[in-house]
Amino acid sequence: MGTAARSQSRAQNITGDVIFEELNGTHLKEARLIASCTQQEAARKLGVTQAYLSMVERGNRPVSNELATRAVEVFEVPATALPVEERDTCFRDDSFFASALGALGYQGFSHLRGGPKTNPADLLMGALDRDNLDPRVTEGLPWLPVAYPELDWDWLTKNARLRDRQNRLAFVVALASQAAAKKGTTELAVALAERVGKLEPSRLATEGTLCRESMTRAERKWLRTHRSPLAEHWNLLTDLTVDHLNHVQEHAVH
Repeated sequence: MGTAARSQSRAQNITGDVIFEELNGTHLKEARLIASCTQQEAARKLGVTQAYLSMVERGNRPVSNELATRAVEVFEVPATALPVEERDTCFRDDSFFASALGALGYQGFSHLRGGPKTNPADLLMGALDRDNLDPRVTEGLPWLPVAYPELDWDWLTKNARLRDRQNRLAFVVALASQAAAKKGTTELAVALAERVGKLEPSRLATEGTLCRESMTRAERKWLRTHRSPLAEHWNLLTDLTVDHLNHVQEHAVH
């Protein structure tokens, strides 16, 4: 993502990419320096005054949601630094999720790149909370933990449990782990498997689907005997396996 680290406020994720766990004034300054921008040039690009940006960089003002969103667009700041909006999922349809995946770099919707980015944890939780989702979007969900392993896991796990979506989350992350192993990124595969393990104690015994609540009784009956051991373990009626996830193999972070 640029030059060598300038301070301890930046870290590297397990794939070696520089990440900002939570965007603050120090991170914003580092992103500006990486881009070789003066404070005046950066302020103009961010749509704020130089005086305001100076206060933010010194920690005298917080990084607002609007400024964080603009920083992701202007500098090499990852989407994980974006605010989590926690919108009602009823306002998000299949086209929203497809466009959001495309904007984050998912190859399956590469034709939709260029739109505004969404925090990948927010996007994943919103998608998993849908009763029904376009199967092409569902196939893209395991790509998110692969491409953005530094998700806000605490927030994601907490909200999954609050919404009884922990089985869906664990299954998707388990598929992501399998995809990482298949590609040979063993360290990432192990780290994601550990995330799955933390959801094991809260595994739901109730049968569910992976965002396909509208499926017929015949489909449900067929899937009970034809689903993978992983889907059966997480009590989900789905035929999705790692073999369906061709685009997940493309996991460069944008």
